[in-house]
Amino acid sequence: MGIAACDLRQHVIRPTLHYLQRPSSTAETLLLGAAACQSALGSTLDCGNGRGLYGISDERHQQLWDRHLALDPDLASQVRGLASQHAFLAAPHLELTINLRYATAIAWMLVESSILVLPAADDLIGMAMIWRQVFHPEGSPRDFIDAWQRHVGGLSQVA
Repeated sequence: MGIAACDLRQHVIRPTLHYLQRPSSTAETLLLGAAACQSALGSTLDCGNGRGLYGISDERHQQLWDRHLALDPDLASQVRGLASQHAFLAAPHLELTINLRYATAIAWMLVESSILVLPAADDLIGMAMIWRQVFHPEGSPRDFIDAWQRHVGGLSQVA
């Protein structure tokens, strides 16, 4: 069993986006949908597709740090501030599995580094296209919609 969608949004996604100074209902919806697709809202946190809520591979995690965060030391420091002080140094990729706020920040940084125009917060098809581009290129928009309906609920959960 995963995390309740409303709890994930309220206690993990929203506070993380505010901490990053990127509050957005669209970003919340996208990340909630990505977590629904990638891990069934935390039901599977470490599988062949990647680690944590968002199924991020070790390689993508490293690339994000090397190609995006390293270019913005202030942002890198802010994101690093969400990681465990000593555990991050020993096993940085493990943070994607055990640290929900850090994983959420990394997931959002993957979206942000892709320089995509976000759809409206209630446009699940648009969200599905972003999810596919950023998190799961082999997936289909139908996968996103099905996971949303199964794990999050109707459109009333969007905002």
